Amino acid sequence: LKEVLLSNTFNVLPSIKYGVNQKNNLDIQLVIDALDVAYTNDLIDCFCIVSGDSDYTPLVGKLKSMGKYVLGISRSEVASNIFIKACNEFIFLESVTTDSSSPASDEDDTYSDPDDLSEVLEKIISDQADTDGTMFVSELKKTLLRLRPEFSEKSYGYSSFGKLLNVMETRYHTIKVFGDNNSLKVKLLGDQKNLSGEISKSNWVSILQNLLTRLKNSGFNRVNPSIIKSELQKKYPDFDERQIGFKKFSDMMKRLEKDKIIRIEFNEAKTMLIKIL
Repeated sequence: LKEVLLSNTFNVLPSIKYGVNQKNNLDIQLVIDALDVAYTNDLIDCFCIVSGDSDYTPLVGKLKSMGKYVLGISRSEVASNIFIKACNEFIFLESVTTDSSSPASDEDDTYSDPDDLSEVLEKIISDQADTDGTMFVSELKKTLLRLRPEFSEKSYGYSSFGKLLNVMETRYHTIKVFGDNNSLKVKLLGDQKNLSGEISKSNWVSILQNLLTRLKNSGFNRVNPSIIKSELQKKYPDFDERQIGFKKFSDMMKRLEKDKIIRIEFNEAKTMLIKIL
């Protein structure tokens, strides 16, 4: 592995294990290196942090304040929701390893939720379109990534954002994509409607089952519960577990475990993880 990294111009540093804080013995070095590059090399405007550790959130904030673009990459089960939202863009390793060579179809929602995406896109266009009602596709994606750094068109089965929008246009008939590849624009068509409804005591189990199934089919075998809740709140912004009779979100997970929908596990740091059955 070391030879492979060195041949690809990575700087490999030894991690000397000692004491009780072995996990953090290189964190400071990584932060120093990142800030050193940010301050001394104006040509570098994008930083990639391969970690899900919330300890790097202040670093992300500093880099963004300097006008740098920050991409985060991590496995979902160890990714902090705070760190995910701090990044300009965030990619789950599971979505990278998932085969996206064949596009998603109307009958097979094996990737992310297209209904949810359609609502978000409509809201962005409605709020930020120019006076003529149009918006550049590039600006639409930038805004979408600010709202949802973990978004990737590959998780929907498409290699480009433009191809995904074309499918959304055909499927929902709520947006219109036009222009050439260098200046694609999009606008809203007709009246918009709320597809999400409400989450209640009678439907929360089936809603979570559908969400967990989509995550599993996208390659997420074990998931941090904070990510599950975040995904749920994207479609149901007013969701609160107390409204359906639970004191904590973890209590909902325990109920799902009792119903044999999931299994609760803990990693070495004693962080709760959800194994999707």
